[in-house]
Amino acid sequence: MFGDMPGPGIMGMISGLSRGSLIMGMFLLVNGMVMNVEAHNYKAHNYGAALSASILFFEGQRSGKLPPNQRMKWRNDSALQDGSDAGVDLVGGYYDAGDNVKFNFPMAFTTTMLAWGVLEFGEYMDAELEHALEAIKWGTDYFLKATSTPGVVFAQVGDPNSDHACWERPEDMDTPRTTFQVNETNPGSEVSGEIAAALAASSMVFLECDPKYSALLLKRAITVFEFANTYRGTYNESLGGAVCPFYCDYNGYEFMKGSTLNSSLAIPAADSLVCSLLPESPTRTVQYSPGGLLYKPGGSNFQHGTALSFLLVVYARYLHQTNSFVNCSGVVATPYRLVQLAQRQVDYILGTNPMKMSYMVGDAMKFPKKIHHRGSSLPRIAIHPQHIGCGEGYYLYFTSNNSNPNRVTGAVVGGPDLDDTYVDSRDNFAEAEPTTYINAPLVGLLAYFKHLTSFEMYWT
Repeated sequence: MFGDMPGPGIMGMISGLSRGSLIMGMFLLVNGMVMNVEAHNYKAHNYGAALSASILFFEGQRSGKLPPNQRMKWRNDSALQDGSDAGVDLVGGYYDAGDNVKFNFPMAFTTTMLAWGVLEFGEYMDAELEHALEAIKWGTDYFLKATSTPGVVFAQVGDPNSDHACWERPEDMDTPRTTFQVNETNPGSEVSGEIAAALAASSMVFLECDPKYSALLLKRAITVFEFANTYRGTYNESLGGAVCPFYCDYNGYEFMKGSTLNSSLAIPAADSLVCSLLPESPTRTVQYSPGGLLYKPGGSNFQHGTALSFLLVVYARYLHQTNSFVNCSGVVATPYRLVQLAQRQVDYILGTNPMKMSYMVGDAMKFPKKIHHRGSSLPRIAIHPQHIGCGEGYYLYFTSNNSNPNRVTGAVVGGPDLDDTYVDSRDNFAEAEPTTYINAPLVGLLAYFKHLTSFEMYWT
């Protein structure tokens, strides 16, 4: 089996509802707060080009009927009958990684993070803002379909075990496109709550540019959250092997009490998170590689670096606005230090690392060429219109030593090991597979660092 099982990762660190509440709460804390930065004339990397690529990546992950303005031309329409086994239209959405399953839990997290990135840093995206909005809407249009049946939330499309045993283009899929749902008798509070968070965050994004669509998203978010809250239970039990061990909920879920954020609880929790990450903190719980990479065991390690760095920058903005800092048992973490740590992780991805390579496809002269990605590794329809079967795809293309013929521009792979080494091989899925939830937090980070004009910055 050629499975894509990145482990608990950032998706399992915080449950759907507790993460959704954190996202909304943190946004309330920092919305509109911008730091004044005096800068020098040096940038570690071309963050603007990386931003463009990071958003383009999502077009390569699209499922369904592709629009006329599709820029990643080697992709074609796929999965046009999704949902038909359940009598619903579930065409659209995103493939989460290098496979062809639509896992709604990580897709909702991805959509939430894209929305939060636009809310925080959209003013720095310039021409890429339009593409970021398109990426968000591709997710929310699908989630409106997935939540259109009262008392039901569709949680997944595609049988993961069959899919992961094959190596096929999305356009050729002949594995079962089974539709999985949670409902009143078989609940899934975490996946439902995460979808509610995605819809709510996105409603804020479209509030001014498309108020009618924004209102629709908000109304549906409230309905889905009420469903998650009323019918409590984990989708681990309701859906079993369809979601585990792929995207289990490892930590359970929580519900925020009251209608406003209790800052007396949020600030200590945020401080504790910072202290668990800061390299010099005596209460640090993560590892760092010799090259400076934030590392947690399990596959797709960059998911930790991008998501946690996003939180560091957001919290640093709040700390700066309130003239605050974090005290980690006597070690002081200033806002500047938090941003510096976040930028170090972004720069590591873009090439400031012992391998001297960018881990973003197409970003530099040296980047991963044999990523664990079905569509990228198989010839495009225009060149090979004939169907490529499950076994044929494996024997002719998965095991090939050739570079992938189709470039998934902007894709960030899982990342190197704790010793900073990386093996560029399709078989190395833990390190060589890109995911939407690695890229989603990175979009906002790149917009922010593009806005700054210095690596050695300081607050004024």
